[in-house]
Amino acid sequence: MANNQSAGEGASKDKGTPLIRFEKIGKYYGTVHALRGVSFAVQPGECVGFIGDNGAGKSTLIKIVSGVTPKSSGGIYWKGEEVEIASVKTARRLGIETVYQDRAVVGSMSVAENIFMGRELMRPFLGILPRLDKKRMREEAGRLVVDLKLNIPSPDHLVRFCSGGEMQGVAISRAMHFRASLVILDEPTTALAVSGALQVLNFIRRLKEEGIACIFVTHNLHDVYEVADRFIVMFQGEVVADIKRDDTTVEGLIDLQLARKTRGA
Repeated sequence: MANNQSAGEGASKDKGTPLIRFEKIGKYYGTVHALRGVSFAVQPGECVGFIGDNGAGKSTLIKIVSGVTPKSSGGIYWKGEEVEIASVKTARRLGIETVYQDRAVVGSMSVAENIFMGRELMRPFLGILPRLDKKRMREEAGRLVVDLKLNIPSPDHLVRFCSGGEMQGVAISRAMHFRASLVILDEPTTALAVSGALQVLNFIRRLKEEGIACIFVTHNLHDVYEVADRFIVMFQGEVVADIKRDDTTVEGLIDLQLARKTRGA
C-alpha cells in the first residue's frame, strides 16, 4: 500500500519543482542518531501530514527546518536551490513560519501585538526617528481577524481571553500576514475542544486556498486526515511511508504504524 520515496519522486515528479525538498537529512545528538537519511518533498499549496510515535524524529526535523538546530548531514532545497537554514530569521526570510502548540501566542498581549510580535511595523517620527505604527498594525490585524472568521471583537482583545482555536488562529494569521510559503503546525489541535479543532482545520483549508503549503505534525490521525493531501510516516528517525490521502484511510495509517512497531526498526 505504501512505499518509501526519495525526495524528488512522487508528487514532485508530477508537479514540477517542490517548494522544499529534504535529501538524506541526518541528525546526531551525541551518540543518538535522531534522523537517518530523511528524504521527502512538499509542493506549493500542499498539506503534508507528518506522523509517527514519540521519538520518531518529527520534532527534530521541525527544529531543523525552522532554524532552531542544525542538521548533521544531507541537504535542504528551497524552490530548487540548496539552502542552509542557520537560524529562525533565515527560515522566516525564506518564507517558513512555525506555529508551536504551546508557544504560539502571548496571553498578556493583544491580538494585534501577537501578530506583529518581533516584526512590528514602524513609521517615521519627527522626520527621522522610527516609532511604532500602532494604527496600521491594528488595521491589518483587524482585516486578518475578519478574513479568518475569528470570533474576536477587536484587534485590541487580549489573547488570554481567546479560545484555544482562536489562539491558533491568531498564530496562523501571523504566518498569513508575513506571506509565508510554508507553515509548520506542531500539534495544532491537541488539547482543543471539538469546536476549536474544527476551527483550526478550517484555518488550514484557508492556507491551502491561499497556496500556502503546510506540514501538519500530529498524533491525531483523524484530524490530519481531514486536510492532508499526503502523509509522511516516521519511525525511529526514518521515513517508512510516503503515501497519498487517496491511497489510504485513517485505519490504514494506524496499521502502518502498528506494523512497524511490531516488526521493529
